[in-house]
Amino acid sequence: MRALQVHLPQDEILLRPRSAGDESIRYAVVWKQPPGVLSGLPALQAIFSLGAGVDHILADATVPDVPIVRIVAEDLSRRMSEYVVWRVLDHFRRGCTYRRQQAAGLWNERAQPGAGEITIGILGLGELGRDAARMLRPFGFRLAGWSRTERQVEGVTTYHGQDGLHACLAASDILVVLLPLTPQTHGLIGDDFLSRLKRETPLGRPILINAGRGGLQSDSAILRALNDGRLMEASLDVFEREPLPKDSPLWRHPQIFVTPHAAASSEPEALVPLIAAQIAAHRRGEALTHLVDRNAGY
Repeated sequence: MRALQVHLPQDEILLRPRSAGDESIRYAVVWKQPPGVLSGLPALQAIFSLGAGVDHILADATVPDVPIVRIVAEDLSRRMSEYVVWRVLDHFRRGCTYRRQQAAGLWNERAQPGAGEITIGILGLGELGRDAARMLRPFGFRLAGWSRTERQVEGVTTYHGQDGLHACLAASDILVVLLPLTPQTHGLIGDDFLSRLKRETPLGRPILINAGRGGLQSDSAILRALNDGRLMEASLDVFEREPLPKDSPLWRHPQIFVTPHAAASSEPEALVPLIAAQIAAHRRGEALTHLVDRNAGY
């Protein structure tokens, strides 16, 4: 709220509508807003999400039919790419195995393939996925990527559509999931999905990294895949329930690395200027950018 006031000094910034039907509100900036809070605002002209995802907005059936704007920020993209590179390199250089060996006092060098032998698959080639690919390219990995519709990305073998999804899964040694949560992707990472991954990779078996949305995955399916050998390891930043319950077996599984939905937590000071600039431009009669396609869900 303070950052918005700094960048929009002539505006009154409210934490919530004064009342149902508040006619003073022209723009709403939200993150996981209470259901119904945006309905019945007759002067509302646009809704801005304070994060890369907009599923929290679209989940509310009472959201009015006004433009929804998703945030596209260099700071957010950079933080997500840092997370992806960190987790890819940690899995690639046997971090999980060596941490277990350290705890047990074992001196045992493991075979290490070269980066050029490893294919990193990226599901989702939007702003975040393309930036992650750009950051991974210098390491020499082979890169594959999938999107709902056809895209061309430098240095990436791209796939699209349902058949393309299956081909991308079959090609990936380490799979990075950066998809939005939509009705089509909800629960995507399930038993059938995980069974379409490679049986063997240069590292042993496939590795999963999910930094997209918790609703994309079945936690129990990931556990089954780790326990029956379809997956070797997983890094999970998002979960079906958040915060992750203390009794979840994901916390204690030796092949899972857990972070608390922290992959791309951006500072308000990095995001608010972009929102304020869009509001100012809209008031001048200019078109909003990064609009959400409600039918696609992102």
